[in-house]
Amino acid sequence: MAQYIIAEANRCLQCKNPKCSKGCPVNTPINEVINLFLNGKICEAGEKLFFNNPLSSICSLVCPHEKFCEGSCVLSNKGNPIQWSSIERYISDYYLNKMNMKPNIDPNKKIAIIGSGPAGITIAFILAARGYDITIFELRDKIGGVLRYGIPAFRLPKDILDRLKEQLVNMGVKIRPNTLIGPVITIDDLFRDGYKAIFIGTGVWNPKPLRLKGESLGHVHYAIDYLKNPDVYDLGKKTCVIGAGNVAMDVARTALRKGVNEVYIMYRRGEEDMPASKHEIEYAKLDGVKFEFYKTPIELNDKGVKYLETKKVKEDGEEKLITLENTEGVFETDSIIIAASQGPKANIVSHTKGIKINKFGLVTTDRCGRTTREGVFASGDVVTGAKTVVEAVKFSKKVADAIDEYVSKK
Repeated sequence: MAQYIIAEANRCLQCKNPKCSKGCPVNTPINEVINLFLNGKICEAGEKLFFNNPLSSICSLVCPHEKFCEGSCVLSNKGNPIQWSSIERYISDYYLNKMNMKPNIDPNKKIAIIGSGPAGITIAFILAARGYDITIFELRDKIGGVLRYGIPAFRLPKDILDRLKEQLVNMGVKIRPNTLIGPVITIDDLFRDGYKAIFIGTGVWNPKPLRLKGESLGHVHYAIDYLKNPDVYDLGKKTCVIGAGNVAMDVARTALRKGVNEVYIMYRRGEEDMPASKHEIEYAKLDGVKFEFYKTPIELNDKGVKYLETKKVKEDGEEKLITLENTEGVFETDSIIIAASQGPKANIVSHTKGIKINKFGLVTTDRCGRTTREGVFASGDVVTGAKTVVEAVKFSKKVADAIDEYVSKK
């Protein structure tokens, strides 16, 4: 492994105007990190990565690198970009074991962080490093949010999250697990207890229903719920996943690993239209996932998915998807998993005055994460809808600066 990493690092051209860094949402200084690494300064390389992106160890595994850094590498024109993801993984994993950040807490600078997903963890690391007294409120028993409960372990080993938690605790961050903010402890209670600012990073955990007949049947499940704990589900020998995003790929690949013999993905369009990344689609194929294209579900029943066939046509120069009459069929399956996106829960906004949401239930903020209530900030999926981890980090870095500025002025 180390030999491969060194060989990849040596292939870097050390461009004076690195397109890879520009292609990264958080502008990771890739050429600088590689140069430090090759000169025997792996801890300095790791530190540069971490302070640019506290979730570098996570992003090295789950980022769509082909879309960002690796896809922007000048060598990608020849079809062989530097495999930065592997180099980043090696360096950031090494540094995570060597980090030794000590607490430097100012008790007069209390910040409440609600939710410990990518956004919450990023904010916690940045502000803890600046001396803030941080308390994370987490609904579940362990931190990580979508990283722990929405991404399968074969894509993201959970021990990374445990090590990140250890580093947060070492920095003086306090964590309250199994704590729901909203109906019991309110935003007003937090301000009453001396928190100078509050950050909301609760993600999107409400599955989006299809609103089809049969959706409440016992063999029908939602993807976001299934991924929280796949072991408690009995899916039978054959499963149909409705949806074609990255979450659908995660569900399908997980089901196969949990003993389901046949897993199919049903999508109303063709493979070229699938929203999942090409890499995730290819991995799904390698794992044995099968696909049913140009079928749109119209009802769920005890036998499986009742569907109509669809077809792409051109009308007035525009491509449209139409449903074909008299093409009704039933795709027989033991279980059905709906992977049609998800939205935010209303635990906080329904018990708090002054926080505006949009028509999708997402929290409304300005470009620096300020909500419509003074002192309350938000970022991550609860603001943008489901996005990549690195995009959550990018926005959250701006929000951390805005919180710092707000508290300092106050």
